[in-house]
Amino acid sequence: MDVSTITSGVLCVGAALPDPPFEFMEDGEARGFDVELMQAVAAELGLAWRLAPYTGADFNGIFEGLARGTWDCVASGATITPDRLRLASFCTPYIRSGQSLVCNVEATPSVRSIDDLRGLILGVQQGNTSEPVAHRLKDEGRIAEARTYAYHDIGAMLDDLSAGKIGAVMKLAPVMRWMIRNRPQLRIVQDGITDERLGVAVRLGDDALRTAINDAQARLHKSGALPQLVKKWLQT
Repeated sequence: MDVSTITSGVLCVGAALPDPPFEFMEDGEARGFDVELMQAVAAELGLAWRLAPYTGADFNGIFEGLARGTWDCVASGATITPDRLRLASFCTPYIRSGQSLVCNVEATPSVRSIDDLRGLILGVQQGNTSEPVAHRLKDEGRIAEARTYAYHDIGAMLDDLSAGKIGAVMKLAPVMRWMIRNRPQLRIVQDGITDERLGVAVRLGDDALRTAINDAQARLHKSGALPQLVKKWLQT
């Protein structure tokens, strides 16, 4: 397999943490779907795996690091969008997902969908694919405000929702299912708000690495390893 762009023998993977179940730290160890997927991909390619945490406030800055060569690829629950395709080349999508709406059912028991948000503040992360949805809802007068949080402040955003400081939060369903497990007053009241495909990204023009990752994913899918990872981390 041609991975001539990787001269160090190490596949350096950029990821924004925390973003469970895609990637997070637990007891000093990296865990999650993207972590195990890219460890398996690296093994398929005969490379070592190394995680490179991205700490910027805006998720889309992770693609700037990719362009600079700070990491070889991005595996961070990244949705493939037209804007991002101008910044990076994406591999074959590994899952299809969508935005979900999370509310404090004790504070706003009547909210069941985005149609019930009039007069409320909707929280989203900077650079997340929920952000343009929230701005569209604001422009249409369907929410009072789209409040943007730094990407790594997802916990603070959910704290504000628990405290009644905002009316709802929008984020990909697998992440929200994980993040609200121990917050009984917070529940997903609507999912499937968007239809998104997620995948690994490489630098523009790095066709060799993109092809190598695609081929490795295909082998992992054929062996059953990739479907098992999806079931383990994203379908619970």
